[in-house]
Amino acid sequence: MSLQTEIKHLVVQAVEELYDRTIGEEDVTVNQTKPEFQGDYTVVVFQLTRYSKLSPEDTARQIGEYLLENDEDTFERFEVIKGFLNLFIRETYWLEFLQEYYDDSTFGRHMAGREKVIVEYSSPNTNKPLHLGHLRNNFLGWSVAEILKASGYRVIKTCVVNDRGIHICKSMIAWMKYAQGATPETEGIKGDHFVGKWYVKFNEVYSQQVKELMAAGKTQEEAEEQAPILQEARELLKRWEARDPEVWKVWEMMNSWVYAGFEETYRRIGSDFDKIYYESETYLLGKKLVEEGLRKKIFFKKPDGSIWVDLTAEGLDEKLLLRSDGTSVYITQDLGLAQLKYDDFGAERSIYVIGDEQNYHMQVLKLVCQKLGIPQADGIYHLSYGMVDLPSGKMKSREGTVVDADDLLDEMKATAEKYTRELGKVEGFQEQELDALFEMIGQAALKYYLLRVSPQKRMVFHPGESIDFQGHTGPFIQYTYARIRSVFRKARIRTAADLPFLDDCEEALLTEEKTLIRLLEQYPDQIQQAADELDPSVLAHYLFEVARMYNSFYAELPIAKADSEEKKSLRLMISWLTAHVIQSGMQLLGMQVPEKM
Repeated sequence: MSLQTEIKHLVVQAVEELYDRTIGEEDVTVNQTKPEFQGDYTVVVFQLTRYSKLSPEDTARQIGEYLLENDEDTFERFEVIKGFLNLFIRETYWLEFLQEYYDDSTFGRHMAGREKVIVEYSSPNTNKPLHLGHLRNNFLGWSVAEILKASGYRVIKTCVVNDRGIHICKSMIAWMKYAQGATPETEGIKGDHFVGKWYVKFNEVYSQQVKELMAAGKTQEEAEEQAPILQEARELLKRWEARDPEVWKVWEMMNSWVYAGFEETYRRIGSDFDKIYYESETYLLGKKLVEEGLRKKIFFKKPDGSIWVDLTAEGLDEKLLLRSDGTSVYITQDLGLAQLKYDDFGAERSIYVIGDEQNYHMQVLKLVCQKLGIPQADGIYHLSYGMVDLPSGKMKSREGTVVDADDLLDEMKATAEKYTRELGKVEGFQEQELDALFEMIGQAALKYYLLRVSPQKRMVFHPGESIDFQGHTGPFIQYTYARIRSVFRKARIRTAADLPFLDDCEEALLTEEKTLIRLLEQYPDQIQQAADELDPSVLAHYLFEVARMYNSFYAELPIAKADSEEKKSLRLMISWLTAHVIQSGMQLLGMQVPEKM
């Protein structure tokens, strides 16, 4: 428990004992004291006057006196400024904290077992390669899962692959008609990129056929519906659902190309899953659930044979669950998947990391699961995130204007190399080491840029901005870590055991020392907040602040030339803990930190 959380706990206790009222920690606001005032932490008292029936000043004074009486080892004194209670923490508290945790490799992490949570992310389609949008999804989902683990939750990472449906048949029919037997091997192209070419080819042919039909007198709606290649794709879907051996052979072959490509990209970015589901294995269970709901009159059938659910009472509308020809739609397989995930893991919560264009779909899914009585239905949570655009505008898969994940990763690596070489930070590296360093920096630039923005916000990705070694970027934090490691190399310190022993420090803590220790002490709370809000940007901003603060500390207070051995030991311990927090926090965001750069 961090000091900030402990203060909240004590204030709750004070209100109960002083005013005989029960409140929760969520009713107490404790902030770091603003720079223009003296103190370490500030309790906002205004909302507590409803319990004390006193003025804000008198309430603050009474609570301040209670804190001093009940924890004199932590609190030195307090000041009341209007409705704010400014608390001064004893230096001994900060020193004892530092000595207890500076070499604790688990600092920040909550080890107690909490509820089981499923985090589903990535969710690619097998008709195209992963792109920039998928990268935000993967980085967000993986980081949320790791942050939840660090907060003590039992986490299962899952992925569902959309490997069937009309969109898959579009790339299949284009390959069957135009590829003349070409394969990724014959073309020298990564498998997922190869299949994506045929999805683009389908849409090129489809657009041309629509134009021709409209020129022949059809309306646009008629032309879009009657285009021959679309009819062929629909027929292919029917044959697939009928398990036509010839169609399945092509389907399995093309999917195998895509999976090989996906695995290569996942391995590169560090995405991993405990369980991968496939829509082809879930949609039949979804159909059974829909038919069961129809028998129980939860759903209804229209004259054309299609099956629907009426959600007008919930403020929505009627939603198609099964087409008139018996083929399934997206939500059909999602119902089956929701049941399967519960059967497999029995998790209390199931978090879906899906873009905000699916907000309506996820509303419907949760409501339908609740109507069907699927056990984890109430625990379904949509972690909705905004799309990623480029300065040139929105990406479109069907037009081939997306930024492929692999191409972007290569570009970021090349950009990292360019910046690093320009700054002269390549001395003392072997070529193999440099290659790994450029990959590490490029990925940190990309991941941090995408994760530092709150998930709900739409964003524009600027590659150049993301790699600035002096900006609000991943490379800046990496550079700070490398700087700390350089300090230890110069001092010939390899492990915490090599650090000089710090006995009772008789010299007063300087502002930069105390400020940095106080910030580091907040690390457990930052992880917990990021977990509570399912928002890695909380941790990203905190790590930037740690790096920024350490650089200020480093510039103002020399370590090797400290005024005394005591001060040198203190600053080395602060540096050791800072390095741990940066490395640990960056790992939770999916980034590595280099020993030197």
